[in-house]
Amino acid sequence: MRSILLWIMAFSLVLSAAGLAAEAEKESAKNVMTILVADPIGPGVAEFVEDALLKASVEEAAALVILLDTPGGAVESMRTIVQAMYASSVPVVVYVSPSGARAASAGVMITMAADIAVMAPGTNIGAAHPVGAGGKNIDDAMGEKVLNDMVAFTKGIAERKGRNAQWAEKAVRESVSVTADEALKLKVIDLIARDMDDLLARIHGRQVQDKGKLDVKGAKVVPIEPNLRTRILKLISDPNIAYILFMIGLAGLYFELSNPGALFPGVIGAIALILAFFSFQTLPVNIAGILLIVLSVIFFILELKVASFGLLSVAGVVSMVLGSLMLFKGAGPQFQVAWSVLIPTVLTICGFFVAVVGLVVRAHVHLPSTGLEGLIGEIGVVKQAQGLEGKVLVHGEMWQARFSQPAAVGTKVQVEAVKGLVVTVKPVSI
Repeated sequence: MRSILLWIMAFSLVLSAAGLAAEAEKESAKNVMTILVADPIGPGVAEFVEDALLKASVEEAAALVILLDTPGGAVESMRTIVQAMYASSVPVVVYVSPSGARAASAGVMITMAADIAVMAPGTNIGAAHPVGAGGKNIDDAMGEKVLNDMVAFTKGIAERKGRNAQWAEKAVRESVSVTADEALKLKVIDLIARDMDDLLARIHGRQVQDKGKLDVKGAKVVPIEPNLRTRILKLISDPNIAYILFMIGLAGLYFELSNPGALFPGVIGAIALILAFFSFQTLPVNIAGILLIVLSVIFFILELKVASFGLLSVAGVVSMVLGSLMLFKGAGPQFQVAWSVLIPTVLTICGFFVAVVGLVVRAHVHLPSTGLEGLIGEIGVVKQAQGLEGKVLVHGEMWQARFSQPAAVGTKVQVEAVKGLVVTVKPVSI
């Protein structure tokens, strides 16, 4: 009897463990993962979204919610994100939030490519017209090609997800923008939700094409944080950081060129320039701004070689200031260098360049104080004299001397010239 009871207890424990394991697996499958994208779309953001989609797929999350608030960004990075969303086995929800957020430019395509597109009250979407460097329109035939390509891409997204393709075309061609309520009426999005709890309640039980029915009732919301690599990529894509890296790079190379063999400044400068140009590919850079800043460095280098009495230094300072102001001009505030960064950086870099130039100029005009040339102008005493020749004591050393006029022993003389080991002197009265 006792053995039967033991077997029953053991069997019950096995069933309980199996039930707990199944429940744990069920609970883990109900996790809803979220990521925050509140930056311009760039390589760092694209990699972050790709990694999050992979993590959600591996952990079999019920859905991945992208909390979106972006002014737009690089087209290639946007395409990378859209392709990753298409390939995801996990339902992707794009939620434009919180109130006051926007899905502009590249954010339009990302929102419309979602399995479920949601906006919070007080948000807006639109203004997806492609722009070139400096935030300006792309002209001529190339501009028409880029525009048509973007229209076709956006309409393809809308048609695939069953959304308003006509509005999508207008968003690209005419830069139209609509509020959350208007977007819902136009069938640009699927839902409006106040917050995450409201969002989960509204999408629960919703059928997602090729991905089944969403079961998110009571789901645990698990935020995904960017890893170190992604944070670095996002950091250097900031226009303020890109600008500082560019200036550090130019300063390092300038110091290396003016002092060959220093190595360390050149290495730091080269690394900073590479990182800066990586950032520039994600930002609306004005080429004229870059050229003016590079020209300013050329002026500073020429100041070391040409006696311009400071004119080249002034030209260098003016070029650097103008180039810094124009570097991201024409784009929105999110793509411009902050004044609190621009002014101290320009003053520091210009001060550095001018200081180096000043030291070099002083070294060129300063009289030598060592070696044979350092003897010129020194005062000595005649120790031997025979006509216009003799010996003088200068700086504790005896020198063969030629006199410009006869001088007696003990007379004070001043060195006028040095040739070999013979000095030419003249009598002085002190």
